[in-house]
Amino acid sequence: MNTRQTLLATVAISLLLPSAGAAQGWMPGFVSAEFVPGWQTENGNQMTALRIVLEDDWKTYWRAPGDAGVPPSFDWHGSRNVGEVIVHWPRPQLFENGGMRTAGYASEMILPIEVVPADPTQDVWLAAEVSLGICHDICVPLQVNVFDLLEGPGNATPEIISALSQRPELREDIASCAVEPVLDGVRLTAEISMPALGGDEVALFELDGMSAWFSDSSNTRDGAVLTSTVEIVPYNARPFELNRQALRITVLGNDGAVEIMGCSD
Repeated sequence: MNTRQTLLATVAISLLLPSAGAAQGWMPGFVSAEFVPGWQTENGNQMTALRIVLEDDWKTYWRAPGDAGVPPSFDWHGSRNVGEVIVHWPRPQLFENGGMRTAGYASEMILPIEVVPADPTQDVWLAAEVSLGICHDICVPLQVNVFDLLEGPGNATPEIISALSQRPELREDIASCAVEPVLDGVRLTAEISMPALGGDEVALFELDGMSAWFSDSSNTRDGAVLTSTVEIVPYNARPFELNRQALRITVLGNDGAVEIMGCSD
């Protein structure tokens, strides 16, 4: 987090869960954390989900939370028979507070997790140390340790199916970008050719493989084209050569969400 990001952090909590089930919270805002029982997919992977339950009016953040949010991070080092972990992100909600826009989940986050076993003939022991921020009037950094044994065919759990269905639609080759240097980074203007998603559409930007601060985007629509402008500031606060293919754009609207990887000249 750089100086342009703010977090009113007051307490750091570490909760070690005594079992694979839910841990009950004893701090304001936090209720429980658990892995939701899932199933084995047709390709032999194990599907589960991380469920974080918060008190009413509390929220936690999406992978690109905005100017004042803290993205969740995951440490899988305690796991066994895990070749790869794939996190499937449902579309977030947008929150406006004090003139700042953040993206996240209110009261409950169900985050589908697909595990590729190192040996598909053996069970998977999944252990995660999850660090995230939760917010209401204050923002609190929270750390939870969650673990579970993933075995057998299982069942297609409705909560996980619902969360998977809320992922943004993946689209390609629909965005072109103009980039210009500014004092401490670059200004990017993306023209996105896509049908309107309803309401006040908002584009959220990420750069894979690079840590940077992103301003709130400004968004206007003219017919079939959504134009979105954002400033990107790296940690050294200097102009830089933008890798357009590493750019990820997620557009949110009232009627859906679209995720675009890469941006042409």
